[in-house]
Amino acid sequence: MKVLPVILAAGQGVRMRSRLPKVLHPLAGRPLIQHALRIVQQVADVPPIVVIGHQADQVRAALDESVRTALQEEQLGTGHAVMSAEALARGQSDLVLITYGDMPLLRPETLRALIDIQKNNRGPLSLLTVEMEDPHGFGRIIRDEEGRVTAIVEEAVATPEQRAIRELNTGVYCIRNAWLWDALRKIQRSPKGEYYLTDLVEIAVSEGLEVQAVCLKDSEEALGINTRVHLAEAEAVLRKRIARHWMEAGVTIIDPASTYIEADVTIGMDTVIYPNTYLRGKTSIGENCVLGPDTIIEDSQIGNHCTVLASVIESSLLEDDVRMGPFCHLRPKAHLAKGVKMGNFGEVKASYLGPGVHMGHFSYIGDAIIGAHTNIGAGTITCNFDGNNKHRTEIGEDAFIGSDTMLVAPVKIGARARTGAGSVVTHNVPDDETVVGVPARPFKKTSQERTPQSE
Repeated sequence: MKVLPVILAAGQGVRMRSRLPKVLHPLAGRPLIQHALRIVQQVADVPPIVVIGHQADQVRAALDESVRTALQEEQLGTGHAVMSAEALARGQSDLVLITYGDMPLLRPETLRALIDIQKNNRGPLSLLTVEMEDPHGFGRIIRDEEGRVTAIVEEAVATPEQRAIRELNTGVYCIRNAWLWDALRKIQRSPKGEYYLTDLVEIAVSEGLEVQAVCLKDSEEALGINTRVHLAEAEAVLRKRIARHWMEAGVTIIDPASTYIEADVTIGMDTVIYPNTYLRGKTSIGENCVLGPDTIIEDSQIGNHCTVLASVIESSLLEDDVRMGPFCHLRPKAHLAKGVKMGNFGEVKASYLGPGVHMGHFSYIGDAIIGAHTNIGAGTITCNFDGNNKHRTEIGEDAFIGSDTMLVAPVKIGARARTGAGSVVTHNVPDDETVVGVPARPFKKTSQERTPQSE
């Protein structure tokens, strides 16, 4: 039986107190709606439909091209939202799975269990419930003496006896497609002027049809995001899940409570992560790395056997066996080849450091290409900006750049060339030449410094 997910994401999210649509608030590096999509895509047979409304264009722009959207022009409740998807969904599947753009903690296996229940249900509808001591304002599940679901009662209109019920409605449904659309038209408008999906249960029961329910084993899955407090609660849950996943995959996380790993990050086995490390965006970490403490890596690729101590890496690439830190900063488009070593307080931007390059502390390399096995002395600066434009610096292999050298770009330093400490290099330096001074000139030994020749 084919399953078509419909995700409801049209609401304004007033309690978020934000100009950003609620479903676009980030959680573990992804907008909420992306979490909802990735969950249902693992159980879907038909591309999902997202019902949008508030700031529809902004929400639509955050979706993959494969995702279809239905517009709920006027927000008149959850039943009305599903009606908005009828033109796209009717007849396109056997079952319609209804979830929400602000429920990021559902597990695919939970939805599979709900789908399986409905596949075996003689009636048209199955729903997901949860048992919690704190009802969070959810509707109560009403069952008859034989345990069959007969209704959902909203907390606002529940009797004291009904309020004592702790089986609650999550709002997630799996419904037979052929039955759904006509049933939606039978929903009566509430005193608030809205149409509620919860009424489908009573409609099915009134027709003598069976309603099934799956009760969540983990109540955290039912968390919906309505406030920034809820967002923080969901972040904590997701962080625990992500950390547990990587620890079970062979990664050592010294203190998961103080380690932040976003959802799209990948990590190789036997890597060790120390506290206060943040791995963000589409970052990949190789095997046998040591990261942190106090390290931030975002949208970057880190090879095997790398050590990054108390440093920041943005949109950069480290090949294998790189060591850097503490207090280094790789700005976007930095590329450190195999075996590069960076000392304290080094900074690299839009540059390539070849294999085996050693870069001393307090140095800045920007818009440069550094040849293999070159030594960059402490305090070296590539002066890449003339006030209007950026210029490149090129340094050949096996060069030696003395401490506090200023390389005024555009400039080329040849292979095996050397600069004296404190030099200001304003012109190209040929292979094997040594330059010193301000401005730097070729170094010539005095007669006292020349090696005496034997008679």
